[in-house]
Amino acid sequence: MAPAPVIRLHPEDSVLIARASLPPGLAVADGVMTVDRIPAGHKVAVRPIAQGEPIRRYGQIIGFATAPIAPGQHVHTQNCGMGDFAKDYAYGVDVKPTPNFDLPATFEGIRRPDGRVATRNYIGLLTSVNCSAHVASLVADVFKRNPFTGDDPLADYPHVDGVVALTHKTGCGMTLDEPLKLLRRTLGGYARHANFSAVIVLGLGCEANQIGGLMEEQKLAGRLRAMDIQEVGGTRKTVEAGIAFVKEALTDANKVRRETVPASELTVALQCGGSDGYSGISANPALGAASDLLVRHGGTVILSETPETYGAEHLLTRRAVSRDVGEKLVSLMRWWEEYTAREGAEMNANPSPGNKAGGLTTILEKSLGAMAKAGSTNLVDVLHYAEAVTKKGFVFMDTPGYDPVAATGQVAGGANLVCFTTGRGSVFGCKPAPSIKLATNTPMYKRMEDDMDVNCGTILDGEETVQECGQRIFELMLKTASGRPTKSESFDFGGAEFAPWVLGATM
Repeated sequence: MAPAPVIRLHPEDSVLIARASLPPGLAVADGVMTVDRIPAGHKVAVRPIAQGEPIRRYGQIIGFATAPIAPGQHVHTQNCGMGDFAKDYAYGVDVKPTPNFDLPATFEGIRRPDGRVATRNYIGLLTSVNCSAHVASLVADVFKRNPFTGDDPLADYPHVDGVVALTHKTGCGMTLDEPLKLLRRTLGGYARHANFSAVIVLGLGCEANQIGGLMEEQKLAGRLRAMDIQEVGGTRKTVEAGIAFVKEALTDANKVRRETVPASELTVALQCGGSDGYSGISANPALGAASDLLVRHGGTVILSETPETYGAEHLLTRRAVSRDVGEKLVSLMRWWEEYTAREGAEMNANPSPGNKAGGLTTILEKSLGAMAKAGSTNLVDVLHYAEAVTKKGFVFMDTPGYDPVAATGQVAGGANLVCFTTGRGSVFGCKPAPSIKLATNTPMYKRMEDDMDVNCGTILDGEETVQECGQRIFELMLKTASGRPTKSESFDFGGAEFAPWVLGATM
């Protein structure tokens, strides 16, 4: 039997979600016919909604009617807007035991000398400043595999996943307080990352972000090789020295071997980008089911993108293991309100044009769908951007909603795997961590199958449940962590997407 043309997510909802494009005059509920054409993934009113009345999806408020809405009408930006409403933070009332499985799942990981476990084995080139970015790229390009021609300078090093230059656009002309500390915290997290067997930091020599200061502040002495272009003697000499370092490091890096390790060694960054009206129905809750499985196996998941949790934070504070953890999350929301106001923006500006074309109307609606990625387990910690993740379970990290910046912070915090849901079709990688791409709907998955690892549109198609899809995702997490390449890795994504969060004035 064909699935119904609309999806009802909660008995109290005043809107239904179009499973496909709906023509006018189609019956969608008892006594309710569509008045307008309803695009796929968009909302149709199922009862009269007075002007100023809350509009509900997932049983939660996603906005308020800016005009009277009749049953069968299209509900979107033309008649739905933001508004204030009371939130009950109810700290910790939904905390519940999360029993671990008796037989933890395993994967084939790389155990480092300090005991940490890697899912990939890269040699990294980091830059202290944009002025050394090109030199770092020149070094990495010597060892670059070509996914289209098959050329492979690393053919003799089968246990090395690659040499990657992670460059950025800052490091000088910046204020020297929080912006510099944040950049150094990010670079320090990458320099320490388990997925790097060796790291070199290249600087120019006269930048604000002096390598010596970076190494002292982040306690990196002995962990990496440092070079300043001015001190070494210019571009050619620095490139030659960098190439020599990589060649020397390759021999040791190639000695690693994978071994069976528990799934508790996985720290997974949860991301969504290019979302649509189906994200909160298929891929995000399926990833949430996989997140719950990983946490029960002793692992860690990191939810981020604070502006995409805004308006739904009260549902997470209920799961906070302590009032202190819950209040940390609320304080982040207040900071973002002040930050956007200071910049002349508003939180509801977050849904992108693509998000809105896909059916997401307000940040409240987007947030409710986005937070589903974190499943249902307890919130054990709240961290600032790029801070090291030290607790097992579900953790929240403060980041912008912009995907590359958010994922960069999560990987700096220690994520050794990324799961990225998309409804519009984002292409993304995140070296040194592999990135699994999850499609929310079948048409997009088929159109972009070369880029998507999992089709979660099967949930909308009635072919499997959220839990069944979540089990598939969890199993793919283990296979990917064991070395199976993702679609983004097949195209060598992940170097250009490195994007530390830039705060403060450019001087």
